[in-house]
Amino acid sequence: MNDLVTLADLLAILCGLLVGFSLALIGGGGSILATPLLLYVVGVRDPHLAIGTSAVAVAANAFANLIPHARAGHVRWKAAFMFAATGVTGAFVGSSFGKLVDGQRLLVLFAVLMLVVAALMLRGRRGGGADRYPRPHLFPRLGAVGFAAGGLSGFFGIGGGFLIVPGLIFASGMAIIEAIGTSLFSVGAFATTTALNYAASGLVDWRAAAGFIAGGILGGWLGALGAHRLAKTRGTLHVVFALAIIAVAVFMLVKNLRG
Repeated sequence: MNDLVTLADLLAILCGLLVGFSLALIGGGGSILATPLLLYVVGVRDPHLAIGTSAVAVAANAFANLIPHARAGHVRWKAAFMFAATGVTGAFVGSSFGKLVDGQRLLVLFAVLMLVVAALMLRGRRGGGADRYPRPHLFPRLGAVGFAAGGLSGFFGIGGGFLIVPGLIFASGMAIIEAIGTSLFSVGAFATTTALNYAASGLVDWRAAAGFIAGGILGGWLGALGAHRLAKTRGTLHVVFALAIIAVAVFMLVKNLRG
């Protein structure tokens, strides 16, 4: 039993490293893999428990990974606070509905979302040109987009970086490197709201979450260090992550639709 527990802890750390690395390097992608990694690699059996545990880990990793981006001056704090303020409300509403949905159906919907995320990543992100920050009507735009992103993030228990980064660019006009740094504040805020909602229902595996957090902090620092050095290959990294997401999504669809 002790050997099995040690193996599960190691797997949680390794999976967390992958999630943290992706969050820091490209602002998203990895967090959507947290729930399937917990289910099919670490061995968490209940979908709702995996979602709650994922939210705890993603929240901690996002805030930890925010530090190096903030030090590098990549965070627009006013925009971050406004986006997160409405997004937290959306995350609470979304996570409350998510707990009411049957676990197997939720995983099918989750897999469909993963395919959408992969498609967006393969299209590539726009907005890497000149900094047009701030756009007119900045705060109403940030508030509306933040609420929508938060709701989806809460429902599925994800960080939502794949939505937040392009959402920040669309709403505010900031450069992509600033959107990646700024997104981590909202990722952390949304995931914290979801985690608290799930924890209140006893739907968090704290041991697995601790392993994910430990690995995620290390992966996040590595990702932040590589953000500038790997800027020219970031498009290739998007493709690699997108293909991984597609593979996991197809696996989840086959497994849960058969079930």
